[in-house]
Amino acid sequence: MMNRDFLPISRSDMEKRGWDACDFVYITGDAYVDHPSFGHAIISRVLESRGYRVGIIPQPDWKNPESIRILGEPRLGWLVSAGNMDSMVNHYSVSKKRRAKDSYTPGGEMGKRPDYATVVYCNLIKTWSKKPVIIGGIEASLRRLAHYDYWSGKLKRSILLDSQADIISYGMGERSVVEIADALAGGIDVADITFVDGTVYKASSLDSVYDEVRLPSYRELLADKKVYAQSFYTQYVNTDPFSGKRLVEPYGDSLFVIQNPAARPLSQQEMDDVYALPYMRTYHPVYEEAGGIPAISEVKFSLISNRGCFGGCSFCALTFHQGRIVQTRSHESIVEEAKLLTEDPDFKGYIHDVGGPTANFRHPACGKQLQYGACPEKQCLFPEPCRNLNADHSDYISLLKKLRDIPRVKKVFIRSGIRFDYLLAEKDKSFLRELCQYHVSGQLKVAPEHISDNVLKRMGKPQNRVYRQFMDEYRKMNEKLGLKQYLVPYLMSSHPGSTLREAVELAEYLRDLGYMPEQVQDFYPTPSTLSTCMYYTGYDPRTMEQVYVPVSPHEKAMQRALIQYRNPKNYDLVREALTRAGRTDLIGFDKKCLIRPRTAGGRFGGKAGQSSGKPERPVRKKKTIRNVHKKAGKG
Repeated sequence: MMNRDFLPISRSDMEKRGWDACDFVYITGDAYVDHPSFGHAIISRVLESRGYRVGIIPQPDWKNPESIRILGEPRLGWLVSAGNMDSMVNHYSVSKKRRAKDSYTPGGEMGKRPDYATVVYCNLIKTWSKKPVIIGGIEASLRRLAHYDYWSGKLKRSILLDSQADIISYGMGERSVVEIADALAGGIDVADITFVDGTVYKASSLDSVYDEVRLPSYRELLADKKVYAQSFYTQYVNTDPFSGKRLVEPYGDSLFVIQNPAARPLSQQEMDDVYALPYMRTYHPVYEEAGGIPAISEVKFSLISNRGCFGGCSFCALTFHQGRIVQTRSHESIVEEAKLLTEDPDFKGYIHDVGGPTANFRHPACGKQLQYGACPEKQCLFPEPCRNLNADHSDYISLLKKLRDIPRVKKVFIRSGIRFDYLLAEKDKSFLRELCQYHVSGQLKVAPEHISDNVLKRMGKPQNRVYRQFMDEYRKMNEKLGLKQYLVPYLMSSHPGSTLREAVELAEYLRDLGYMPEQVQDFYPTPSTLSTCMYYTGYDPRTMEQVYVPVSPHEKAMQRALIQYRNPKNYDLVREALTRAGRTDLIGFDKKCLIRPRTAGGRFGGKAGQSSGKPERPVRKKKTIRNVHKKAGKG
């Protein structure tokens, strides 16, 4: 029977429940937050609902072996996750500088988990316990086969080998972890649990493996980057639970890593059941003195309505983790959770988000996907929306209306992002009207990512004309409603395919827009994305075309500086970039120029021949973000 309380994190907690041992001990690199936005909360509650006793050891001191022994040895096995983020992404910026804050740690303190946390925790367990070790979460999921590791600059083996774990539960693990638990409880040796979808295991022979697709060996991958690109694409087209094949990656003559097909998507009832479990919906009270867990503020008053994404952005790992088939919760489930939010004493009337990976995806891309799966070698939205695409927002509109009608709800925001190309694919404009009228507060953030079609092609994003069409439609709708609301574009520098020429093109676009972003997103090569494969190999694995990749820190700095060309600190980088790109025509006093030239004395040209001591913008009427997007929308 489930208890309306936090799961045990100490021996005394276990004693209060009358437990002499846990069935599973879950070690996580995050602090313990019992909220369905945290993977450890979902997996532990799902197992609890099946009658298993689960204890949590959050952020153990990996330098002290005793820290993983505080709950004793589990009866059935260990569950290990680095947390909601890959530990290296959590620790380091794209420039590989140590981050100052960890939002998943009490008080935001950095340094409470090790680099490559999954590997470190598992190796610590293996020095003491012989019980099976099951790894999961984003870090294990995206490193399940040989992968490029940006931080070491190397092609690494499957995390299953380096961690010494017994099995990986990859993707969204509710189905697979229960099957593994039931098998262990039934007395099956972990080495014989080779039949569970959504898992990766290792074997010394392939005698019991059938219908597999053989990948190149790890040795072959190390020897030839082109071979790795081909291998990666084979993995990419086998991520679907309906059409995906079993994959075998050899490590020598007597060691194989075998990936079973992905687990089937959850039905709506199963999704509802997961989110109806008795979460405490906050962090454990032991963190109160340290200031709580910062990450809870982002999700406390948000609602998850879906998972999975058929958007197919090249730089996103969702295809490998949540998959391309969208799964949704029922309206009743979401409304019930929303009512719980309104009872929280801190609720001010605002639901911060209703969405998921992509907010306006509320059903599979087409009716065929739940029977045949997503098309292995075709995208739903790229390069153009598929003719079978079901572009229909009626269900989402209905859900949003129900949430707005809940007493004490003043406003319902959409913050997890919309796909504007999917919105435009719908014949009527009912969702655009609903979005502008009720769910935007002054500014809508969207992610065109770039404006060069050469770069957008590598990103798997729609052509720039599609974003321009959306800008125009958005402007017209707001004018029709009598509202002054504006678009804020997210842009990315240094993505594979972006030369200095494309980076200058983006700077010119921002000049014409009259807008300089305060922050710039530099492409970050994280495990198991198409873009990271391009970054490492120089090939687009979809076509095997060679791709230009900006890899030197200096060139990346120039591309980033071009997006913020008005910043005086970026003057030297912008000047060098324009010179290298053969675009010195953009250095001058014309209104189309990005920067002014230096005078003979080494200073920058000022008005009337005077030296200003800093780079100046061409003289023009000052623009705010409001008139910027109003003007741009007419272009």
